[in-house]
Amino acid sequence: MATSPSTGDPHRPGRRHTSRTAPVIPPIYQTTTFELDDRAYADIQGTGGLHETWYSRFSNPTVSAAAEEVARLNDATHGLATASGMAAIATTLLTLLRAGDTIVASRQVYGDTGDLLERDLTGLGITVVRVDTFDTPGWLAAIAEHRPRVVYGETLSNPQLRVMDIPTVAAAAHEAGATVVVDNTFATPYCTRPLELGADVVVESATKFLAGHSDVVAGTIGTRDVALHEKIQRRIITFGGSLDAHAAFLVWRGLRTFRVRLAESVAVATRLADDLAGMEDVTAVIHPSRADHPDADVVPTVLTGAPGAMLTFVVEGGDERALRLVRALEVAVEATSLGGVETLASLPFNSSHFNMTDDERLAAGILPGMVRLAIGLEGHDLLLEDLTRAIKASS
Repeated sequence: MATSPSTGDPHRPGRRHTSRTAPVIPPIYQTTTFELDDRAYADIQGTGGLHETWYSRFSNPTVSAAAEEVARLNDATHGLATASGMAAIATTLLTLLRAGDTIVASRQVYGDTGDLLERDLTGLGITVVRVDTFDTPGWLAAIAEHRPRVVYGETLSNPQLRVMDIPTVAAAAHEAGATVVVDNTFATPYCTRPLELGADVVVESATKFLAGHSDVVAGTIGTRDVALHEKIQRRIITFGGSLDAHAAFLVWRGLRTFRVRLAESVAVATRLADDLAGMEDVTAVIHPSRADHPDADVVPTVLTGAPGAMLTFVVEGGDERALRLVRALEVAVEATSLGGVETLASLPFNSSHFNMTDDERLAAGILPGMVRLAIGLEGHDLLLEDLTRAIKASS
């Protein structure tokens, strides 16, 4: 008598798992490999594009689900997910640039991005020209003079929250034949969509606001150019920067509450900016919602959706006072990163820009006593009380 797979020879594998039900959320395809068919073989042999799922470094359904959702938020037609935000940035730039090329990039960028530009790209024979994020005439002059292959910037600089005039810079870049790449991590697609402003590629650290729970490291890349999309995808495959399926599931899960979280955090950041501006010993407050923001004339054009959930202020007494202040916080947490449900406080002088001299920080607009806040979901009143008490305690 024939036996069923479940009661047969224990040394023989049973039937492969199948299901006729449709899950409400994407399953975690925690598998390295998939069954092959003729379409998969066409992919393997390079005749079918990069559209089939047969090995998870190349493609995984859970990873694709997260990438496609971020692409939708960014109004991109094609999306990719990577193992980190830096993997997204590095893979994109190394796809676009070769020895002898020039990149014009913002001077105010994430620290590791700065290392990539100045250490790694220059080491590969690529010329790097730096311009202040907010210096639109400087961008235009550098693009006209150097005719770069790539123009790279961040929507909002860290930690000064200066605004890049993406439409003006992108128009000049395209006239010069350059590809425009914008890191939108601080702003997120809730505040603006760089592709709609003229960028060719948008990169983000999904670790931050997109996933939103400080429990996963991931990056995303979005574009409307299918050829460029496939070129970058091939480099992700070759460099090995693919995102893990479980991490992709965490990103997808976080995206379910993205708009709700950002609406709350932006509203609270806007109110706290005005509260801080009226406090004794606070000498400067930087938030794009305020009329005294140094780039107030550009903000409505670039931050078309919202002014953002990042907030920077300067406390009288310099960096030593700022350190006492963050150590006195009881609700906000002294930590790097941003974009989680918890409010995080950090200081440029000992974290993001510790490797700069005092004069270099001043030249970059990072003043002594500067505090960066990434606003979470604790609510306005609780955070205001925490900040007010910590400022007094630090005096």
